[in-house]
Amino acid sequence: MNNQLIVTAYFIYLPIAILMTALVSRKLFQSGKVFMMDIFNSNEQYALSTNRLFELGFYLINIGFAFKILYIADLTTHKALIEVLASKIGGFSIYLGVMMFANLYLFFRGKRIAGERRRERLAAMQE
Repeated sequence: MNNQLIVTAYFIYLPIAILMTALVSRKLFQSGKVFMMDIFNSNEQYALSTNRLFELGFYLINIGFAFKILYIADLTTHKALIEVLASKIGGFSIYLGVMMFANLYLFFRGKRIAGERRRERLAAMQE
């Protein structure tokens, strides 16, 4: 029963972690296109390409982390199974939230730097 519960936990946890990663990534990088267009001065090719690369990196880091924390030592009851899953999924949700805000920070930072560079170029042209 012990190994069967652990395998059951894996089969529940992994699809949830991957689905959560996909949903967060999709929303984050759909919205991130606007930032990338601003950062790359409306150069759609660079903006979309860079956004896709960021998205790929987001998937790799987060799904890799989901697999890294996969290990479950011992389960003897269904109650323990639910508690371990709640802890793993809750912890992974918090981690995904932190990663999302880290990416938002990078988007806003890139937007700010791009704006500063535009202002510098405008000032240099007006001189």
